[in-house]
Amino acid sequence: MKPISTTFAIGVLALFLSSQVLAGDAAHTSEAMEHAGEAVAHGDDGHAKELLKHAKESLAHAKEAEGEHAEAHKHMTEAVKHLEEAIKHAEMGHADEGSKHMREAIEHMRESGH
Repeated sequence: MKPISTTFAIGVLALFLSSQVLAGDAAHTSEAMEHAGEAVAHGDDGHAKELLKHAKESLAHAKEAEGEHAEAHKHMTEAVKHLEEAIKHAEMGHADEGSKHMREAIEHMRESGH
């Protein structure tokens, strides 16, 4: 099992990246990224059930952020697609594949802020 520092590092990364997000959708994007970071950390540790929980929370916030800013929309739409894939894999117990999709979702969420 990887140390707790992995979880902390992912959380800090998610918070750092979320600071680049536009003001209108900052709250939902920030929450989506925070849960996505948690999901990645749990997926890397092989905890598909915890990945699933955080991926679902991230998806809910990402969908809210998706409609709040036109330019960010395309990146958030891609993030939502990866979050849905992560959830599918987590439900099948594929934590590693779920983590890959969570990382892609985080990247698109970050891009939604530019």
